[in-house]
Amino acid sequence: MRVLVVNAGSSSLKLRLLDGSDDITAALDLDQWAGAHEADRIREFLAGAGRVDAVGHRIVHGGTAFRAPVRIEGTVRDRIAALTELAPLHQPRGVAGIDALTGLRPDLPAVACFDTAFHATLPDAAATYALPQAWNRRWGLRRYGFHGLSHAYASRRVAQLLDRPLAALRTVTCHLGAGASLAAVAGGRSVDTTMGFTPLAGLVMATRSGSVDPGLVLWLQHHAGVTAGRLSHVLEHESGLAGLAGGSGDMREVLRAAAGGAPSATLAFAVYVHRLRREIAAMTAALGGLDALVFTGGVGEHSPEVRDAAIGGLSHLGTVLDPHRNRNATTDSDISTPDAPVRTFVITAREDLEIARHTRATLRT
Repeated sequence: MRVLVVNAGSSSLKLRLLDGSDDITAALDLDQWAGAHEADRIREFLAGAGRVDAVGHRIVHGGTAFRAPVRIEGTVRDRIAALTELAPLHQPRGVAGIDALTGLRPDLPAVACFDTAFHATLPDAAATYALPQAWNRRWGLRRYGFHGLSHAYASRRVAQLLDRPLAALRTVTCHLGAGASLAAVAGGRSVDTTMGFTPLAGLVMATRSGSVDPGLVLWLQHHAGVTAGRLSHVLEHESGLAGLAGGSGDMREVLRAAAGGAPSATLAFAVYVHRLRREIAAMTAALGGLDALVFTGGVGEHSPEVRDAAIGGLSHLGTVLDPHRNRNATTDSDISTPDAPVRTFVITAREDLEIARHTRATLRT
C-alpha cells in the first residue's frame, strides 16, 4: 500500500509518499500552509507523484474521543475540528489538510493519526490532575501528552537497534525541537510524559515557557494586570529560550551567543538543560529504572552540546556518553561508551513511518 503522509504543523505542511517498502518516492514541503490557497501546489505534486493508495494525516489532538487511529468518514472530520480550542495552533491546519486532500482526491481512503493517542495508556495516577473531580469529568481535564507519533516510533526503533523485544524495554524518549517533550515508555506503552492538557507544560522550549507555577500566572493576572490573552501569547510565543536569551529561540543561536560570552544566552542554556535533566530523571522514576535513553527531533538529533550537558548530570542513572560518538552521531546511532549500563541513542525522527504504519493497519482491519 502506497501511503501519502500529510503532516500539518502550526504553519507548514509536509507531504511524503511512502511505497510498500517505506521508501520515500515523492515529497513536498510548504513552509507556509494556510489551507485552500496552496491547493494548486498539492494538485501539481499529486499529478507527478505516481500511484497513491491511501492518505494518513497527522492530527495533533484527539481529545478523549480518539484514542487510536481512525478512518476519516462520517462525522470524524467535524469531531476533529471541534477539538480546535484544545490545540488552536495545530488543529485547524490538520483539518485544512484533510479538506485539501479530500477535495483533490475524494476517492482515497484516509486515516487520522493522533499525537495524543500514544499517551492514552497513561495510568490514572499519571493522567489525573488534582482538581475537583466534577471539573475533570465536565471538561475532560487530564494530561493528554503530545508528540506521541514521534515517541512511539523512537521507542520501537531503539528496540530494533538493540535487537531486544520492545515489551522488555524501559525507555525515555526525548523529542527535542522547537516544541519538546519526554515520554516514559514501558514495554512500548506510554506511562508518563512531560506535556499535559496543552503542549505548554513540561520542558523549556524555543518560545514556550514549559511548566510554571500556576500561582505565578494568577499573580500576573490579578496583581500585574496582565490579561489572559496577553498571558497566552507570551507563554506560547515570547517565553522559553527566546524569552530568556532574546532572538528566535533557535538552539543554534543560543549556543552561538553563549559561546560568545552573552550572559543571557548562558543562563537560557543552563535553565534548558536543568529542566531537561530533571525531567529525564522523573521519567526514569516513573519507569522504575532505565534501559535506553533516546534523543530525537531537531535539537535532539543535531545538538551534541545539549546531549552532553544533559547526560553529564545523569551518570547515576547509568548513562555514560562517548564524546567521539556524540560529536559524530549520524542517523540512528548509539552514543554510549561500550560498557555503559544504559544505552543512549540518537534516532532520526520519522513520524511519517509511524503514520504510514497506522494507516495501513487501520485500513486492513
